[in-house]
Amino acid sequence: MSTTLNDRLHDLLEPLAASAGVDLEEVKVARIGGSRVLEVVVDADGGVDLDTVAELSREFGEALDGTDLMGEAEYRLEVGSPGAERLLAQPRHWRRAVTRLVKAQLTTGGELTGRVLESDDEGVLLEIPPVKGRGKVTERRLAFTEIAKARVQLEFNRKDSAAEEDIVDEDIDIEPDDASDEA
Repeated sequence: MSTTLNDRLHDLLEPLAASAGVDLEEVKVARIGGSRVLEVVVDADGGVDLDTVAELSREFGEALDGTDLMGEAEYRLEVGSPGAERLLAQPRHWRRAVTRLVKAQLTTGGELTGRVLESDDEGVLLEIPPVKGRGKVTERRLAFTEIAKARVQLEFNRKDSAAEEDIVDEDIDIEPDDASDEA
């Protein structure tokens, strides 16, 4: 039996998240100012859209209203996805970070920054850029046991095709001007 409030909340909300096809990443009760906030973080392969977040927020709220886990005092429920600089703690986090730049602190004490090329249940393959532009790009395979802590890094000026694909909107249909058909 779970003993902490966070564990009991996780046990209540996890089946709802799973039925929506997302992973329940984190459940945390925090005090902000004089009020309590229940923060719930969900994620999925390909990310989580706003419609899913809104639906889960409604379902989580209904489930919480049917229990006494949060007590009688008011609280605010916040449902969202992981931040841009998310901590990579599970193999699925690494899988979702393919093509992203990450900074890893190694268990040996060193630090490594590289782009995630691929990931599996045992580790990750990183593309390591040359230091100060000198040398060649290298690849390094790390077992998860070699990584003490890692985070995705923000990139504002990414110049490769993966970043360009994120910008392209394939849902835009351009129809020919009717006037150009008359000739």
